[in-house]
Amino acid sequence: MNTNSKAFLDMIAVSEGTASLGDNGYNVLVGGGLFQGYQTHPRTRVYCPKFKLYSTAAGRYQLLARYWDAYRKSLGLKDFSPASQDKIALQQIKEQKALADVEAGRFELAVGKVCNIWASLPGAGYRQHENSLATLKLAYLKAGGTLASV
Repeated sequence: MNTNSKAFLDMIAVSEGTASLGDNGYNVLVGGGLFQGYQTHPRTRVYCPKFKLYSTAAGRYQLLARYWDAYRKSLGLKDFSPASQDKIALQQIKEQKALADVEAGRFELAVGKVCNIWASLPGAGYRQHENSLATLKLAYLKAGGTLASV
């Protein structure tokens, strides 16, 4: 994983609100609770009153249980460890054809390509709080990311 990829993942964790919680966000349930152990996705259904729905989002990148099942199988993952969570997030970025943009520091272009995955990113359109591009760019730069020269 290159420096920009790591910084981009750190930025996603800041955007999702998990970075400062628990084990650097890796053991966070939706809503801010924590889970114990990384043997598998916790599959904890948490009621989110603001949206009047239940969610199984968990981990640093708030992955739903149903997506864990698919990625566990396709990536051959043995657990829901931080390394596994990072692999899934990078795979999701790759599937959106944004990995080359991330690695090259084309920050705004990359965010635009992956905003459908993380509801907190600007342009996601899930009627949830979206962070501003400026705020997220600062988080990315603070994490050591670099921007491509235009």
